[in-house]
Amino acid sequence: MRSSSAWAWQELLALLCSVWLWVCAAQRSGPTPTAQSQGPKLKFRLAGYPRKHNEGRIEVFYNEEWGTICDDDFTLANAHVLCRHLGFVAATGWAHSAKYGKGIGRVWLDNVNCGGSEKSIADCKSRGWGNSDCSHEEDAGVICKDEHIPGYVDSNVIEAEQNQVEELRLRPVVSGARKRLPVTEGVVEVRYKEGWAQICDEGWNPKNSRVVCGMMVRGRRRTHQWGGPGTAPWGLHGHQGGGSPGGLEEAHGKATLGELGPEVPLLLGLAAVQEHRLSHDVSPMLSPQQRVRLKGGAKAGEGRVEVLKNSEWGTVCDDRWNLLTASVVCRELGFGSAKEALTGARMGQGMGPIHMNEVQCTGSEKLLWSCPYKNITAEDCKHSEDAGVRCNIPYMGYETTIRLSGGRSRFEGRVEVALGTGSSGGPTWGLICGDGWGTLEAMVACRQLGLGFANHGLQETWYWDASNVTEMVLSGVRCAGHEMALSHCHHHRNSLNCKRTGTRFAAGVICSETASDLLLHAPLVQETAYIEDRPLHMLYCAAEENCLSSTARNANWPYGHRRLLRFSSQIHNNGRADFRPKAGRHSWVWHECHRHYHSMDIFTHYDLLTPNGTKVAEGHKASFCLEDTECQEDVAKRYECANFGEQGITVGCWDLYRHDIDCQWIDITDVQPGNYILQVCGGRTEAAAPSPCGHKMQEHDSHPGKASGVHGPAASSQD
Repeated sequence: MRSSSAWAWQELLALLCSVWLWVCAAQRSGPTPTAQSQGPKLKFRLAGYPRKHNEGRIEVFYNEEWGTICDDDFTLANAHVLCRHLGFVAATGWAHSAKYGKGIGRVWLDNVNCGGSEKSIADCKSRGWGNSDCSHEEDAGVICKDEHIPGYVDSNVIEAEQNQVEELRLRPVVSGARKRLPVTEGVVEVRYKEGWAQICDEGWNPKNSRVVCGMMVRGRRRTHQWGGPGTAPWGLHGHQGGGSPGGLEEAHGKATLGELGPEVPLLLGLAAVQEHRLSHDVSPMLSPQQRVRLKGGAKAGEGRVEVLKNSEWGTVCDDRWNLLTASVVCRELGFGSAKEALTGARMGQGMGPIHMNEVQCTGSEKLLWSCPYKNITAEDCKHSEDAGVRCNIPYMGYETTIRLSGGRSRFEGRVEVALGTGSSGGPTWGLICGDGWGTLEAMVACRQLGLGFANHGLQETWYWDASNVTEMVLSGVRCAGHEMALSHCHHHRNSLNCKRTGTRFAAGVICSETASDLLLHAPLVQETAYIEDRPLHMLYCAAEENCLSSTARNANWPYGHRRLLRFSSQIHNNGRADFRPKAGRHSWVWHECHRHYHSMDIFTHYDLLTPNGTKVAEGHKASFCLEDTECQEDVAKRYECANFGEQGITVGCWDLYRHDIDCQWIDITDVQPGNYILQVCGGRTEAAAPSPCGHKMQEHDSHPGKASGVHGPAASSQD
């Protein structure tokens, strides 16, 4: 009895141990990771039509494939999580039943149930990735609050098609072509995944070459021919292009990036080779008949779209704005097809009228004004909805000859330029003399680096002394601000002429993806301009701040007077970043006479020019109080001069210098009778916008003893 009982206990103990060991093993190994935790990083985007930049069908990139989310059990909490993925602070609503059109591909998620505080949609409850009984008629959409999470950079892209060839290049195959830029003939390659793919030559024709040249820039196809096998993977095949202006992605209805891959027959063994002509200037200049232009972009071929109507420039509302319409703009300007159609004033807000709304181009029009559109009403659009574009331009390789060193981030550092090939086979690098280096030169350097706008151009960089490059190789660099590379600027070509040659005096830059864009409100100048004969005994402070012409020194002080052209100046910041003085409060200069601080030496230049451009008088405005005088109704003031406060101009605000403030004038005492042009420019060393000058206006009959009137713009805004 005891033996049988002992045997039973041993069996029970063995059974319990086996169960315990199995549980322990299960705990050590843990649950099998789901695709949510071990898969690639998720990506999200808004798609569909019609929509704004902050709304649309929500699509998620999972397992190397874009797909949608079903609207079953969808809630506002789900939309909050998804909008944060997209860089917005929150959601204001959501849409069901494929409001923004039916998507393609997989329906990745169904019955999603979020609490609203989750950091990722993968943390929310659902039926699991790819487990859905929904069709694309149930695709969910979201409407996000139009406010970005601080520090988040979003392109606000509206695309015409989901899959498209966006990047294209020519790889030179002739030895002579390898040495010159830009490349005008070679093997056509398109961006595919992390590399480049070639296009099979089956069905390739001159019309395809025309499309490729158009995507590059100012393309005019010369010929097409067949080359030898290349080293890149093979990509698009069987294209029957019709010369469509929309881009290569539109040349064949079924050709998408999904077709790229090794399954293309390699027996053909040939890549499409074409040749095209283009001008040396990548930035097209406006012709006298040009009625469209780009403003506010950091790079060539991008910016806010502005159109000319009744001799007045205005913007385009982003309602129904898409890639086809954007391509018409790019081609009209001489670029290739559009790479991106931008909404939500991505390139900054414009001023003046909004001329066009709901522009609907087919893509084949030669002019934007040839496309159907609606006239604007006050209720339709605001400048926060200004449309923009990014055009396809050729790859020039300018960024390979410049680099930054020593900075805290890739956006700042000492500028180093490549001089040629060294003994190791790599380029030899050298420094740029800081003498005369300013914001305009920094703008070109930042553009060449692909880092956006210039915050500062620095003449001393001792705090960035972290590189072994010590030789000064370039001096006398003077740029106009629009050049594509520093090599296009004036400089001492055959010799180095630098007063301070130590590495601490090498040029440096601080770049930024966003920038302020200061615009003068020209009508206010016209409305407030008048002439005043001001007694000399009231101008002592103005003379101390050099606000009078040089002949005032020889006047019979305090007797007599000076004749002043006075006007109010209202400067708007329509960019994407606040405008701030470069100098901190610790270095502001106190002026005892006027009893105020100057945060900048010169904020604005005022020049009086003859019709042929000769300067006959000038004035300037020092920034003694740079603040938010007024703002748009949805923008809060940030800067106020009172009590030694911070100075600047917030995005969406403006600073007003009234006509009755000292130095808000031009001393025209010595100007002869005649017709003149009033030009307003930003200070060269403190420029915020891509170009230093603002507006020009005609001044008629500036004559002693007669009133002076300022009338209509003689030249358009040069901001």
